[in-house]
Amino acid sequence: MKSLTKIGLSALFAFTLTGCLEQYPDNAIPSGEAIQTVSEADQAIIGIYAGFKSSALYSGYLTHLPDVQTDLMQAVEGFSNRYGDIWRWNILATNKEIESVYASLYTIIGRCNFFFDSIVELEKTLTDDEQIDKLQGLKGEAYFFRALAYSELIKCFCKAYEPSAAADELGVALITSYYHPERMTRSSLKDSYDFVMSDLEKALELVTLENVNNSAYVSKEAVKALMARNYLYMQNWEKARDYATELIESDYLALSKANTLYTSDMSYYQYLWKYDAGSEIIWKIGFTTTSYGGALGQPFLGYNYTAYLPDYVPADWALYLYDEGDQRATTFFKQVTTGYPHGLTCPLLFKYEGNANFMQNNILEVNMPKVFRLSEQYLIRAEAYCRLGEYSNAAEDLTTLRQARYSTYGSAALGEDNWLEEISNERVRELFMEGFRLQDLKRWHKGFERNPQQHTVTSGNALKIEADNVLFVWPIPQHELDAPGSDMQPNDSNQ
Repeated sequence: MKSLTKIGLSALFAFTLTGCLEQYPDNAIPSGEAIQTVSEADQAIIGIYAGFKSSALYSGYLTHLPDVQTDLMQAVEGFSNRYGDIWRWNILATNKEIESVYASLYTIIGRCNFFFDSIVELEKTLTDDEQIDKLQGLKGEAYFFRALAYSELIKCFCKAYEPSAAADELGVALITSYYHPERMTRSSLKDSYDFVMSDLEKALELVTLENVNNSAYVSKEAVKALMARNYLYMQNWEKARDYATELIESDYLALSKANTLYTSDMSYYQYLWKYDAGSEIIWKIGFTTTSYGGALGQPFLGYNYTAYLPDYVPADWALYLYDEGDQRATTFFKQVTTGYPHGLTCPLLFKYEGNANFMQNNILEVNMPKVFRLSEQYLIRAEAYCRLGEYSNAAEDLTTLRQARYSTYGSAALGEDNWLEEISNERVRELFMEGFRLQDLKRWHKGFERNPQQHTVTSGNALKIEADNVLFVWPIPQHELDAPGSDMQPNDSNQ
């Protein structure tokens, strides 16, 4: 599925739900008539699910850009210059990839708002209890989707949340209606997060699917996972700990073990990445061989049926983090001689080589994005424990995670002096190129320095970025600032 056409916030409210309500000619949605039955409401929610297949989101830019921007990858000599400006930190308000992330997230929000506006009359007329319950469950999914989209906008386009300053920092433009949108101006960071958490509380009450794993549909588990993540980002350590604990203690979720065989030649953990299925997946974007998103592995493999021509290779320092016996290393990376004239030989990122079922259909480097996994919840709880001074509990969580990933061992020891380094390194090992690194560095107020590697691009391979550089926060797209009647305030990175 190709990425959504660029739609700025100023043009958001002219979109149509193409393919979702086909009974209307030319995909038009007549005002006040679009959703007249629960079946049509269900189709509108299906359209929102489909929107998450955009290659501007989890199967592409939203996953790639935050990690490519950091110290995890090095651009190879001869690369296509894909994401080159992001990697070099030459990030402007006219960057097309960032514009696409921004527009695609607000498109999701617009679809949710259309749903809410369009079911008002339907809710008044329903009398069948089963239909009423069905519609309420669909509302819960829409609340979750809107909260998720706003969470990602906050993560990318706002500063790190500091409780003492959040009321005075810029958040996002909170638009809650499709037909009567609010003035396009940015709320405070505190109000933005409060809105997101309010939507999630509603979602938790209304979503009906629960006690599941490996789900492509929104469940109560997915809602709790986003709540734990957001509370961590908001520095509410107790609530981050508590929601993560609910998931960790679930009878329906379990870490996919790298040291236990699923088949004669494949562990449960290898199966997780080879077939995009596993007991630790809380919510994934569901793809089929006839309807899928972007190719997550393409920038890191660039396989053309003859040779590998990656744009980016893993940074040496990150590779060195993996201990002997850590099965994540053998699952994620594979030594390859590239097809470039310089013949660079090094480990390439095979984490996104492609779903095996898709590869049988000559669809390469396409994996279903696993937006929430149980392993992240262990990392969330471990960090929350450390912030609360409970280092032994945190060490137990890291030990549990490592023992599921290591062949024979995997203990951890944490204390006041080393906990942040240990948590940081474990998040790199576990979440490598899943889109978390930029946010982690931003919220920890840490910079980084790249070290040159053989056959990597000299204009960025020795880059040094200080903590709190303004470009940790992406610029608001210029077309949003310039839109007629816009009151959108720029970020420092827009200057």
